[in-house]
Amino acid sequence: MVRNTYSELKRCWTKKFSDSDKENIEFEINELLGMALGIDCRNPLFAEKLIEVADEQIEKRFEKLAARRMNGEPLQYILGEWEFYGLPFKVGEGVLIPRQDTETVVDVAIRKLSDRHGIIVTDLCSGSGCIGIALEKNLYCEKVVCVEKSDKAVEYLRQNVRLNGSEAEVLHGDIFREDVINAVPMSDLIVCNPPYITAEDMQTLQREVTFEPESALFGGEDGLDYYRDITRIYKDKLKNGGLLMFEIGIGQEDEVMRILIQHGFTNVRTRADLLGVNRCVFGEKADKIKLCTDVMSV
Repeated sequence: MVRNTYSELKRCWTKKFSDSDKENIEFEINELLGMALGIDCRNPLFAEKLIEVADEQIEKRFEKLAARRMNGEPLQYILGEWEFYGLPFKVGEGVLIPRQDTETVVDVAIRKLSDRHGIIVTDLCSGSGCIGIALEKNLYCEKVVCVEKSDKAVEYLRQNVRLNGSEAEVLHGDIFREDVINAVPMSDLIVCNPPYITAEDMQTLQREVTFEPESALFGGEDGLDYYRDITRIYKDKLKNGGLLMFEIGIGQEDEVMRILIQHGFTNVRTRADLLGVNRCVFGEKADKIKLCTDVMSV
């Protein structure tokens, strides 16, 4: 029997993926075939390998990987690792996948705090740890604390701390539990990518997203529960002048900004991602001494 080359195998599965309306088809096929071959698809050796006749065991391995993707399993889970802000992060069932959208939050934090030294950062609902670890690698931090409730997610978080040579402290527990709140240090920056999908939107999620943990997605009936509770509780864990910073869902900027303003935050702003979608809301904790001085001078 005449066997296909890897290039022909790739072409065959590209057609199957096209019929299933998957996006980024060539990218995904390359990643999966590279995984089956044990060669990074960005390596020149990968292109050279495509002209060879496919090994039967490697072909079976690739077809199993491709079938998992065709069934809707996220590419990131299949690969087991994904890049965020130029850093590698282990991911899999039970942890939210790091997304480029979230890099907007990291960008804003770096711009706001790049000239400060010895800062303390707390990353709530940390998941894989991508935000906290990326900030640690790009800011002059004295301490970074990553807080995560899920048993599955916290294992990935610990792996990623080791993988990236990070000194971030992992705090395993519910961010709304009193002992966890007490363990969080007074911070210069509290950052969070909370669950923010509404009850209505949870009913129409893309199939790939349904593989991710519901606890990392569902933000209550209107998607704003975590913003309300985190702002109310954690404003007291910020130093005067400290920043509270959130990732937000599409169209949530006005409501989240209103929540921060209602709790006394100043200079409340929003920032857009690369597609022009408002993706980050942040505000400064008012300096009480300065406020008193301003009031007295009026």
